[in-house]
Amino acid sequence: MHVVIMGCGRVGSALAQTLEQQGHTVAVIDQDPTAFRRLGSGFGGRRVTGVGFDQDTLREAGIEEAGAFAAVSSGDNSNIIAARVAREMFGVENVAARIYDPRRAEVYQRLGIPTVATVRWTADQMLRRLLPSGAEPLWRDPSGGVQLAEVPVSEAWVGHKVSLIQEETGVRVAFLTRLGEAMLPSSSTVLQEGDLVHVMMRTDDVEKVEAAFAQGPEEAHR
Repeated sequence: MHVVIMGCGRVGSALAQTLEQQGHTVAVIDQDPTAFRRLGSGFGGRRVTGVGFDQDTLREAGIEEAGAFAAVSSGDNSNIIAARVAREMFGVENVAARIYDPRRAEVYQRLGIPTVATVRWTADQMLRRLLPSGAEPLWRDPSGGVQLAEVPVSEAWVGHKVSLIQEETGVRVAFLTRLGEAMLPSSSTVLQEGDLVHVMMRTDDVEKVEAAFAQGPEEAHR
């Protein structure tokens, strides 16, 4: 996957290096060309000097072929504008914005932009939103047989009850993250757009569960 990152501070440079080590191509945008020193001499991706929400700058960074975009500059407004441009103008599927103000984060979540509040930020959280290609284990029991994971969910599940998800996939929904806040669902809780679903499942069933979550209830039932 090609990933574009706006902001080459500590967060942006760490993301860029991690993504490149995982085999992805990366382009980093920053207004300050000296910021690229944080990437180190071994970084093989693109370094683009400019404003991260400028369309020409984004094109230079390869946004048109990007599968993910991360807005991790020091400004909330810049991050959300850039994230919306990437999604709405260029159709980038996986977008995440770093937000300092948690009250703003709730608003941006409603606009369909996944946000990571600075006070809760970790590299793993951001990577899970940029690369939702599979379950990311958050915890495993000592035997390795059972794990807690955040699993990407198809929009086809939106509007269905948590009880249906559990019946069709065989998992136990441990909790949801909705608008940046964790919640314990009941069997009657209905999945909403933007919800992050965290489930307990057998490690041997990970591939089967991922497939069921990606397809939707009708396909999973078959």
